[in-house]
Amino acid sequence: MIQLIIGLGNPGKEHENDRHNAGFWLCDQFADSLHMNFSLDSKFKGHLAHGKYQNHDVWCLKPTTYMNLCGEAVGAICRFHQIPSANILVIHDELDLAPGTVRLKWAGGTGGHNGLKSIQQHLGTLDFWRIRLGIGHPRQLVEPGQPHQEVASYVLKRPPKLDLDRINQSIEKTRLVFSELLSTDPASAMKTLHQASV
Repeated sequence: MIQLIIGLGNPGKEHENDRHNAGFWLCDQFADSLHMNFSLDSKFKGHLAHGKYQNHDVWCLKPTTYMNLCGEAVGAICRFHQIPSANILVIHDELDLAPGTVRLKWAGGTGGHNGLKSIQQHLGTLDFWRIRLGIGHPRQLVEPGQPHQEVASYVLKRPPKLDLDRINQSIEKTRLVFSELLSTDPASAMKTLHQASV
């Protein structure tokens, strides 16, 4: 049972359209589908929304700590509400998936993602659910013999329209499994989502 949905990104108007903020974009859709409104909560270092789904509490959190420190916000809310890691869903951008590709995954490594590293540091585990939203990798854009674009600058830029359209399509695919994700075993939603993404 998912109790806490965490969208990863960086705060501020200057970052809201960055690839790195794809987790925020989908988290907003989750909150909207549950008729939840975000408000700034200094205790949990983020924008927090709370609602009910089939009589159980659901929180959506967008940390305002910046990506590298987001575990501070996640740890704070999990301790306060005694939410086990198995009931957490983290939404993040994924370099190793093409734009338009979305995957739901249980546990695993960090894949070098600084947000996941920070969460691991504060929870002491990587045993939680993740939605990986593909944003592509800059190496895929480079012509042979040309210098590689740095990952840091790539994730902090707005995607071109074609990529953004594809990312939005993956967000829409994920919207279709929201109820399944929250009301049943997430593994069932994973199967549905991956079949829809083929």
